[in-house]
Amino acid sequence: MSILIDQNTRLIVQGITGRDGAFHARLMKEYGTQVVGGVTPGKGGQEIDGIPVFNSVAEAVRATGADASIIFVPANFAGDALLEAVFSGVKLIVCVTEGVPVLDAIKAIAVAKTRGVRIVGPNCPGAISPGKAKVGIMPAAAFRPGPVGIVSRSGTLTYEIAANTGEFGQSTVIGIGGDPVIGTNFIDCLKMFQDDPETRAIVIVGEIGGSDEEKAAQFVRQYVTKPVFGFIAGQTAPPDKRMGHAGAIISAGSGTAAEKIQAFQSAGIEVIYEPEQLAEKLKAKLT
Repeated sequence: MSILIDQNTRLIVQGITGRDGAFHARLMKEYGTQVVGGVTPGKGGQEIDGIPVFNSVAEAVRATGADASIIFVPANFAGDALLEAVFSGVKLIVCVTEGVPVLDAIKAIAVAKTRGVRIVGPNCPGAISPGKAKVGIMPAAAFRPGPVGIVSRSGTLTYEIAANTGEFGQSTVIGIGGDPVIGTNFIDCLKMFQDDPETRAIVIVGEIGGSDEEKAAQFVRQYVTKPVFGFIAGQTAPPDKRMGHAGAIISAGSGTAAEKIQAFQSAGIEVIYEPEQLAEKLKAKLT
């Protein structure tokens, strides 16, 4: 098994005629993902690498039976793109777009929850279930099938951690995004990994800012029975300065790496300080 996506996922690409949408639609299709259609208003009837283009998400879903969407739409239009996907009938939306206005994201996520639709992101690299499907922008060469589930706030660190799972591989890898407001959080993913029989160990890749890692640690303490490893980025970051992601800022003395590491350790999560440490620690737990 895997979580969120698999070989049966039928994907449409919103913004497929743009540079990034066309490029990643091609890579996802080459990986084996069922990319069944694309959407760009006013450009319906075209094809991109054999993928039919539709004028609206609803039209694309009706014609293709799609159940997932990925969004490569400029930030100012991403809120409307999210809502259009929510109302189209798909059950999973991955929003890669960075810089989505906060109020637009809050509105779309709230509406999605009322309709049972899961949003991953915004500002995320997406998800990959190695050997089955990729719905995102991650480089496929960093991943291979196996029993380790990875959930991360950081795109690039996600690839780095995955590449250091040693003789093991990954069941599903999810980049949830680094914005202050996101549709899917650590706890959502921990629940799914805990219930997934293919996943035998879980890695949480956190960073400074906010309190999601502390909440995840509390959840692990109470509900997760599988080995969990944790990594926190930004251990030397200065306070009151945003580091890369919009949500990565130590503010009013809270959200520090030290606090998050302590929360992990108190919950029994084994902390790694360098990605290269992960392979040996996995070996100790899984063999």
